[in-house]
Amino acid sequence: MPAPLDIDQLQTFIAIVDAGSFTRAAAQIGVSQSALSHAVSGLEARLGLRLLARTTRKVTVTAEGERVLERIAPHFSQIEEELQALVELRDQPAGTLRITATDHAADTLIWPKLAPVLRNYPDLNIELISDYGLTDIVACSGGN
Repeated sequence: MPAPLDIDQLQTFIAIVDAGSFTRAAAQIGVSQSALSHAVSGLEARLGLRLLARTTRKVTVTAEGERVLERIAPHFSQIEEELQALVELRDQPAGTLRITATDHAADTLIWPKLAPVLRNYPDLNIELISDYGLTDIVACSGGN
């Protein structure tokens, strides 16, 4: 059974191709050229394919390497985009906010302050309960 595929090795390969050299890729990633070389060699050994043709002066992508890039690199881009979208969600309020207040407090204090918030954060849902008694807002939500 072959060794499991190392995602870092694939990312290293893509970074080297994008940078055009081991030296530039090493500087961008912040690791040694030797570490990059070992990662690519490990990936090539795992796949049984030569992905890069290396000389002392330049690095070129083999036909097999081009195929790996065409098939796999776009998925890494999509993953990065989705992770960035998730990070952006973390930075914005979302969900349901339940508030219990009297009519007067809701009309004069709460809604004037909440209106701009709702415009700026469309993923926020406000449930305003008008009540003069004590209300268990957790029980009102069904225990959520």
